[in-house]
Amino acid sequence: MGEEPSSGAFDALSATALEVRREIIRMTYVAGSGHPGGSLSATDLITALLFREMRLDPAHPDAPDRDRLVLSKGHAAPALYAALALRGYLPRAELLTLRKLGSRLQGHVDRNKLPFIEASTGCLGQGIGMAVGMALDARLAGRSNRVYAILGDGECQAGPTWEALMAGGHYRLGNLVAILDRNGLETDGSTESIMGIEPVADKFRAFRYHTIEVDGHDFHQILDAFAAARAHTAGPTAIVARTVKGKGVSFMEGQHAFHGKPPNEAEARQALTELGAPGEVPPR
Repeated sequence: MGEEPSSGAFDALSATALEVRREIIRMTYVAGSGHPGGSLSATDLITALLFREMRLDPAHPDAPDRDRLVLSKGHAAPALYAALALRGYLPRAELLTLRKLGSRLQGHVDRNKLPFIEASTGCLGQGIGMAVGMALDARLAGRSNRVYAILGDGECQAGPTWEALMAGGHYRLGNLVAILDRNGLETDGSTESIMGIEPVADKFRAFRYHTIEVDGHDFHQILDAFAAARAHTAGPTAIVARTVKGKGVSFMEGQHAFHGKPPNEAEARQALTELGAPGEVPPR
């Protein structure tokens, strides 16, 4: 964190993100349910956070000075679970229990099941409010930890999102970073056809956020944005990350149908082949 990444660091992030994407396909295929599209679009953002940006220690997941990540778009749980497993927070074999009866890996992230999940989310529009509270708490307690919240663009149609964002701007929370996974699609189609949110970057600016627009699949741009957020201490930062729903899998890319639709066996095989892991479909 805070150091200029080497070319090898970018290669490592790309390799990790590729493996996270493979696990998303395996998990949702075996579960027969889940949200692959938005998990794949958020993968690079989550990978950059957990493997480069955030102050974390899997051996001490409750350390008071740890940075916090709130996955406000809680349905992208497969991406977070996969990244956490690769980071050493849970056994990798457990990933294939996604959504199974008795599993700790709920369809939406659940702090009661996994204590290193910072907030139970999935009711859209709620996660950013919890992140604002965490950032304000850190300030009042005199701690230096930072709080990152990943929002879906569909949840930016919800009023509580903007009420919480307004509070973050009002209190000038320089330790808060709101990251918008702007893939442009939700369950039933495009965000702009259902309830348009553009010009969304201008909205963040109007709410007193230092706002940066990036390609959400370019690690150079993502890490530069995080560095700029750390340097901006006068208030919160918003990163509008332009992403592709289903990124990395040709037949899922840009298709709202895969928002909440898992791949069947043939689709899983094709997806894993495209992601460089042919013939690795796990048994259901």
